[in-house]
Amino acid sequence: MELLTDIILRAGKSAVELAFFILLPVMVVMLSLMRLLEAKGILDWLVARLAPLLRPLGLTGLSIFAMLQISFVSFAAPIATLAMMDQRGASDRHLAATLALVLAAAQANISIPMTAMGLHFGFTLLCALAGGLAASASAYYVYGRHLNGAELSVDQSVPHPVAEDAKGVLDVINRAGAESFRIAVAALPMLILSLVAVTMLRSAGAIDLLTRALAAPMAWLRLDPAMILPAVTKFLGGATAWMGVMDEMIRRGAANAAMLNRSAGFLLNPFDLPGVAILISSGRRVAAVWRPAAFGALTGIALRTAAHLAFA
Repeated sequence: MELLTDIILRAGKSAVELAFFILLPVMVVMLSLMRLLEAKGILDWLVARLAPLLRPLGLTGLSIFAMLQISFVSFAAPIATLAMMDQRGASDRHLAATLALVLAAAQANISIPMTAMGLHFGFTLLCALAGGLAASASAYYVYGRHLNGAELSVDQSVPHPVAEDAKGVLDVINRAGAESFRIAVAALPMLILSLVAVTMLRSAGAIDLLTRALAAPMAWLRLDPAMILPAVTKFLGGATAWMGVMDEMIRRGAANAAMLNRSAGFLLNPFDLPGVAILISSGRRVAAVWRPAAFGALTGIALRTAAHLAFA
C-alpha cells in the first residue's frame, strides 16, 4: 500500500507540473491568438480562399476550419465543427474526408507544449498538414467512394465573437484563457492515471517483456525499443497520456528529443481509442462513416511516419 501511495503522489506531481507549467501557459498564448484572428475575421478570410483549392481533396470550408482548429487550437476544437457539418447536411463523403483529416493531424494542445521537450514544431506541422490532406483525399476517393456524395446547401460560416474595440479584445482573451484552463484541468485525470498505470506496468515487468517481444520489428523500423512504452500508452490512453509519459522519460534520461521527433509521425495524432470515441460522438452521421475515415487516417499517418523516420 505504501508503494502504491508513493506511485500515485509522484504521478500526481508530474501531471500537475506538466498541465500547469507547460500545457497551460502555451495554450493561453496560442488560443488567445487564434481566437483574436477568428474574432477579427482573418480565419474566415483564409478559409474562403483555401476552400476552392482544397475542395478537389474532398474538403469544404468547414473542413478547412476543422483543420485549422486541430492544428492551432486543440484536439477538442473540431468536435463542434464536425457536429455542425452533420447537422447542416454535409454529404457522408465529405464527413468521412473531414474526420480522416482530423484523425491524421497533429493536435496543437500536444504539439505546441512538446516544443519545450525538443519537438520540431514547424516540420511536424508541415508533415501533419500533408498527411491530413492525403487522409482526406484517400477517404473521399478510395475508402469512402461508395458513400452518398449528395450535399445540401451547407452554411460554411462558423459563429464566433467579434472584437471591434478594446473591450471586445479583452473579452476574447479572457474567454481564451478560461478555455485554456479548462483544457489543462481536463487533461489532469488522464495524465495521472496513465502515469500510475505505466509505473505499475514497469514495476511488474510487463513493459520489459513487451520490449523484448517487439525488439526485432522496432529495429527494422529504426525505432528505439524504449518507444514501446509511450506507444502502448498513447493508443490506450490518448495523446495527452503519451505526452505525460514522454515528459517523464525525458526527465529521467530514458528518451531524448531525437526519439520524440522520430516517433511524432505515428504517435502525435488523435487516432487512438479515446480520440476516436470522442470525435465520433459529435454526430450520428459522423459515427456512421468512421470506418472509411479510419482507413484514410491510417494512410495519412503512414505518410507522416515515413517523413519523420526519413528526415526528423
